[in-house]
Amino acid sequence: MADAEKYLEHVKKYVSNPNEDAVAAIVRHCGIALRNRDSALVSGTDPEELKRVRESWLKKKLALTENDEALDAAIQTVMEKMKGDRSKERVTVYYLLAEHFKKLEGLVKPAAAPKGAKAEAKPAAEAKPAKSAAKK
Repeated sequence: MADAEKYLEHVKKYVSNPNEDAVAAIVRHCGIALRNRDSALVSGTDPEELKRVRESWLKKKLALTENDEALDAAIQTVMEKMKGDRSKERVTVYYLLAEHFKKLEGLVKPAAAPKGAKAEAKPAAEAKPAKSAAKK
């Protein structure tokens, strides 16, 4: 989880009290891409990179349905907010976009049921009848 802590510190440059679980979820989502410096950063001046952010993060992961102009405007708002930072960390960009669209909570998976908890059994009437073993 040391990786998530590193990115959390970067997010704190822009957000006073970030959702740590959301940062961890973004780090998990980005996965191996964060190991390469080039793919761990977002180029705010590369139209293809910004299109990738819009298509892969905003539309696919966050399932946003706004038109491209609205999504591009949000990306530009984040880029403007981060303009003093030459290295725009992908995790931070994604976090700020998710925050902009109020999607942070959707990134955090609900806690799993305790291991001791059992699923409710179906009533006998709903249970499938056993197949007969032999045909005559």
